[in-house]
Amino acid sequence: MPDKPPHSGGSLAAAYFEDIFAADDDPWSLASSPYEAAKFARTIAVLDDRRYAAALEIGCAHGVLTRQLAPLCDDLLAIDIAAQAIDYARKRCEGLPQVRFEKVVFPDQVPATNALDLVLLSEVVYYWSDDDITTAGAWLRAHVVPGGRILLVHWIGETDYPQTGDAAVDKISATLGDAITVERAERTTSYRLDLWTRR
Repeated sequence: MPDKPPHSGGSLAAAYFEDIFAADDDPWSLASSPYEAAKFARTIAVLDDRRYAAALEIGCAHGVLTRQLAPLCDDLLAIDIAAQAIDYARKRCEGLPQVRFEKVVFPDQVPATNALDLVLLSEVVYYWSDDDITTAGAWLRAHVVPGGRILLVHWIGETDYPQTGDAAVDKISATLGDAITVERAERTTSYRLDLWTRR
């Protein structure tokens, strides 16, 4: 894994993530860390009060959270920037017919989907430049249905990424503006969880 991800003010490139997954099939210990397990459990707990007709997970990595999210969804599209991550995720979610995977460099590329009632961004927005955050916010405005949810979960410690967790969430919130209402805002010593509802 590179010591410091190169971004020079831009979003992290696909090659950075491809290199990470080529070197380690679980680079962030998503399948083995007690911290990740607790964070994923809380993520599912705040969403588990309803069923979602059309959900999108942006940045699925190798599908640990995808597998837990799938039972809440009639249709779940999980996307990632890295082809190797998609391969791992597809294997992990075998036997879940409601889950589909696509390699998409979001927000430069966007999936062919509309009328979403859930979008999950777990540990992803801080990889983006300011311009990409603005683009992503505009896309969310156009594709999340009224009453639909946007859930963000981000590490709040120091990073070498284009954004900190706090800056990433604050910037995409500012882009969405009055298109959202805050349903839930939680903060632990390690991460923040922000659940918004589309007006």
